[in-house]
Amino acid sequence: MAGGPVLSPVTSIRNLKKDAADCRRCELWRDATQTVFGEGDPHARVMFVGEQPGDKEDIAGHPFIGPAGRLLDEALEAAKIDRRSTYVTNAVKHFRHEMRGKRRIHKRPSGPQIKACHPWLEAEIAAVRPDLVVCMGAVAAQSLLGASFRVTKHRGEIVRLAGLPPLTATVHPSSILRAPDEATRRREMELFVADLRAVRRFLERFAA
Repeated sequence: MAGGPVLSPVTSIRNLKKDAADCRRCELWRDATQTVFGEGDPHARVMFVGEQPGDKEDIAGHPFIGPAGRLLDEALEAAKIDRRSTYVTNAVKHFRHEMRGKRRIHKRPSGPQIKACHPWLEAEIAAVRPDLVVCMGAVAAQSLLGASFRVTKHRGEIVRLAGLPPLTATVHPSSILRAPDEATRRREMELFVADLRAVRRFLERFAA
């Protein structure tokens, strides 16, 4: 579909995914293998939002299955959150990259590209209706919380905006993988797991 999704409270994730497969709202579809839509429990209490699919996700068509996805799985397990009970997606559904030799290297999506994809993210939130949305990284956070939002300043805070579930922000797992040394990586992983434990506690309080 050339335009955005038809936003409706009864639109299912299955239908959204089918419609998004033909999305042409920005130019990223031309160089990507396919649209990589969100996946998981369609009635999840928590939704995790990343930046965009990576190389492995673009090829396979599934979100968070590459190195960052494996780290996310490890952190969720440490925080005692079952990934099968969550919904994971990205702010941008196509892989933006540049070629370096034969390698496709991740390139941050532009503001217009993030904006073009935003209706799909809004539709996912409306369909799943999670109790909490966790923005992982700056692109996801700014997509939902505005361009002035800084994860470094507001990490772990619960933000409430009209028309959306409560939101919080943490780092993207890929930032941990880019840590300059093992000690830094271990420390950043501990902080990430602590953020996810706070997510679990929020959901426990919400259910009480």
